[in-house]
Amino acid sequence: MTDGSSPGGASPGKGWGSDIDNRHLAMLLVPACFLLGAVSRGLVESFTVFLLPLQQDLGSDRAAIAAIYSTSSFVTGLSAPLAGRLFDRVGPRALYGLGLVLLIAGSLAASFAATAWQLQLALGLCFGFAGAALGNVPHSALLARWYRNRLSMVVAVVYASIGIGIVGVVPLAQILIEHVGWRDAYRWLGLLAVALLPLLLVLPWRRIAAGDPGLKQPRPDTAAPAVAATQEGWTLRRAAATPAFWGLFSVFFFTAIGVYAVSVQAVAYLVEIGYAPLEAASAWGFVGLLAPVGMLGFGALDSLIGRHASVALTYLLTIGSIVALWLLGLWRSPVLLVVFIIALGVTYGSRGPLVSAMAARLFAGRNLGTIYGSVALGGGIGGAVGSFLGGALHDLTGGYDAVFAVAIVSAILGATPFWTIKALGRA
Repeated sequence: MTDGSSPGGASPGKGWGSDIDNRHLAMLLVPACFLLGAVSRGLVESFTVFLLPLQQDLGSDRAAIAAIYSTSSFVTGLSAPLAGRLFDRVGPRALYGLGLVLLIAGSLAASFAATAWQLQLALGLCFGFAGAALGNVPHSALLARWYRNRLSMVVAVVYASIGIGIVGVVPLAQILIEHVGWRDAYRWLGLLAVALLPLLLVLPWRRIAAGDPGLKQPRPDTAAPAVAATQEGWTLRRAAATPAFWGLFSVFFFTAIGVYAVSVQAVAYLVEIGYAPLEAASAWGFVGLLAPVGMLGFGALDSLIGRHASVALTYLLTIGSIVALWLLGLWRSPVLLVVFIIALGVTYGSRGPLVSAMAARLFAGRNLGTIYGSVALGGGIGGAVGSFLGGALHDLTGGYDAVFAVAIVSAILGATPFWTIKALGRA
């Protein structure tokens, strides 16, 4: 077993990596998934600093530009079940390779775009599917083949790549925009994806896809009671018939509406209330810097103070961050800015590792990738709704009050399933 229960031996095979034992191979997977996640999420989330330049250059309204990110989020969510199924059927190497190619193609295509609909194709479709192919659905399914006792913590580490991607790529994108323009900025950022292609050639992906031989069968004693009874294994249809599945779906859906209604426009909002573009981008970068702290911290806190208490704290902090950002428009206080950065930073994505580990325990088996991808569809749809709704409400009202109000209500709805569905409290 690779999670400390027993030593892992080397598996026979040819090529690089055939002499690495299972324990070390499992350890290599964590940074590999982390890098793929950081680059893909960093490129996708860098849209927040491209929003104003794109709006000014293309002469479109805020809703039309925000709809580009909305399309990307929707495609990511819609593609999540497909990415999970492709992972189950063709393996991680082919799926990750496709994701990197789409990131490269999307970056180059965006740099030549002259209209919003062309950006929809480049950033909406290409980045959207790449986000699913290089995202937490395949990562979680892959790590579940190699870890058991420490799965929650390992998944939290990989989820933390979202924050590192933001803090690394978003300020870099702003600097590139200021020095070479948004078109060349996309060309340079595309090189980050190119740099990861050798990773697909180096690691022994056939062995990786096979998983740890000691973890072939899920242990019924670690599963929730309803799960232990499914000896023949979970299918998507069976999972979708449970309240737990739709509870996790709802967590992703409503939380994403609340977060992305605000996050996509956060940099533009800070610029509009008086901050310099690089200052605003750096503030958002600090949100990303704190995200890994929150993901790992709340993962540990969950075992210390309990599921309900830790979840409640994450949502209270998220709502507090929105309120602080709201008040910042009325009173430009550095204290409020720090509260916004810290409160949102430590909770940004903090529910993701928890939901992923819960899904892995509830629906363990060979179809986990497909099932978790379907759960994650809620986050993609929610992100699409939230980002578009935020832009539309801004255009409709000429401000952000309605945006912040919708975000707070959505966060409350996102927390509700943890208290209304019993299986989520046991997983």
